[in-house]
Amino acid sequence: MATHPAKPLALTLGEPAGIGPDITIAAWLRRRELNLPAFYLLGDEAAIARRAKALGADIRIAASSAGEAPAVFNDALPVVATGAQATAEPGTPDASSAPAALASIRQAVADVREGRASAVVTNPIAKSVLYRAGFRHPGHTEFLAELAAVDGRVPQPVMMLWSPRLAVVPVTIHVSLREALAQLTSELIVSTVRIVAAELKSRFGIATPRIAISGLNPHAGEDGSLGHEEQTVIAPALRTLRNDGIDARGPLPADTMFHEAARNLYDCAVCMYHDQALIPIKTVAFDDAVNVTLGLPFIRTSPDHGTAFDIAGTGKANPASLIAALRLASRMAAATSE
Repeated sequence: MATHPAKPLALTLGEPAGIGPDITIAAWLRRRELNLPAFYLLGDEAAIARRAKALGADIRIAASSAGEAPAVFNDALPVVATGAQATAEPGTPDASSAPAALASIRQAVADVREGRASAVVTNPIAKSVLYRAGFRHPGHTEFLAELAAVDGRVPQPVMMLWSPRLAVVPVTIHVSLREALAQLTSELIVSTVRIVAAELKSRFGIATPRIAISGLNPHAGEDGSLGHEEQTVIAPALRTLRNDGIDARGPLPADTMFHEAARNLYDCAVCMYHDQALIPIKTVAFDDAVNVTLGLPFIRTSPDHGTAFDIAGTGKANPASLIAALRLASRMAAATSE
């Protein structure tokens, strides 16, 4: 039986009109069957009650505090109010969507930083909805990094997609391919891999992480005939990392890194841009991959999917990725406290 942390997980509401409420309810209903860690939802109790009614879910919902949540969890879904009401109907976000989603994220981070929760688990947000309300961040990851700032210093957030079969990290994240090429430097590769190596040790319990580093170009540049970035950007980063004592391997051709035999040779694949990392993991672990933000002073996981407005409120949403995110957050919190 899994060991759970003493403090509950803080689960954000996500986009109120999306499937976040659906998969939260579905996960709570399976709490005993799956031995899920205690969590509480930061959101609007009335909105969750409306969604449960729409889904025909037999569920008790209880207004709670973070401290009360573990005692409440077995008998009712604990909901901690954020002060922002969400009136959005399933599939149709309205003006209440952005304030409710952002208030939930801010409170979750405050709870974990102030010791009321062991980790943050975030339901999917709709960035297009947030942008209309003035949200200026490329995504969840960058917003969380700003909330994690200490004395004005914002940590470098590193996005990992994790599953039991594969873990990947893109060095450049939510930018165009053209901008990714402009951002890619030896220094960024080094700082990213250092964070990955440190957290694979401290939060995943891997004593000597093996990290595979992809090339940028086809066939990892083919000795310079298909591009020089492997020689001028990636190889210098690898030398620095190896001098640090990190088991960093590469640069490897990305097209041969992800078959089953290759995956057995490393603990995490670090890739140069978003799709180079995310296409493989979404192919091999679409339903149970988890988004993990490394580099923060707290643990954050999230389902690896979007808001799915088209099925919100229908009962068709699959909670598997949220369940995996809850389990991984619990595992990481337990490992960190040991």
